[in-house]
Amino acid sequence: MSENFGSPGQIQPLSIGNVVSAAVRLYRSHLKTYLNLAAIAHLWILVPIYGWAKYAAISGLISRLAFGELIYQPEGVQTASSHINPRLWSFLRVGFQVGISLLVVYFGLAIVGGVLAGLIGVVLGGILGTSSIIVATTLAIILTAGIVLLGLTWFYSRWIVAEVPLAVEENINGGESVARSWELTKASVFRIQGVVLVAFIVTLPLLFVLNYIPSLFLIRLEQGSAIYSIVYLISWIGSLIGGILIMPFWQALKAVLYLDLRSRREGLGLQLREPPSQDFR
Repeated sequence: MSENFGSPGQIQPLSIGNVVSAAVRLYRSHLKTYLNLAAIAHLWILVPIYGWAKYAAISGLISRLAFGELIYQPEGVQTASSHINPRLWSFLRVGFQVGISLLVVYFGLAIVGGVLAGLIGVVLGGILGTSSIIVATTLAIILTAGIVLLGLTWFYSRWIVAEVPLAVEENINGGESVARSWELTKASVFRIQGVVLVAFIVTLPLLFVLNYIPSLFLIRLEQGSAIYSIVYLISWIGSLIGGILIMPFWQALKAVLYLDLRSRREGLGLQLREPPSQDFR
């Protein structure tokens, strides 16, 4: 894939498929480096507060490395870390700010969706009669879930690159980085939602094998039993491995999105390209 970001008048947004395929190429070409960083990040999660800040910072580090590759200005891990490490607590702030914001959005949407679904359920119940109350209730539940899901993905799309400006740009703090993501994504929400959906589908087989299948076994087992403990351990290890494998892909995806958004909105003279090296073949 090769997209030319020249003058603002010539800028064309990357398609959903191009964004995801570029992230896959970055992931494959730097697999060892990205997985090593992801493994370190997930180990840091076990340490409260400081470890969470390290996890957030390493996530930003992977995006910075990916962004450097995209613009033909690659950096080594140590060089990139010298930019990331002084902003450690800013990365933690970004994570908390986005996480808390999404949590508030979730509860707000759940309340609104529940009220609307209740009203629709009452109306449908009156029209269809009490014998069709199950149908009315089912439709109300589907409506509530749809409102919450669409609303969450909309807001998540506005904050999807929240940590990338902090990782890449100079003279910016955590709050400004979140606001930068909100500004860059305001005209591209539906396209970003499509990217998120396709990226989720790409990672779904891995999630299914490592996360969902062990969890299904846990549901059928009695808590406290020896077999439950064994399956729980397997589930925990699978989730850890799944997180390590998937995290670099999403951080690379965010780097591609960030470059695309800046190029379209600000007319950067950058070129998203397929390098001549055999890594991307």
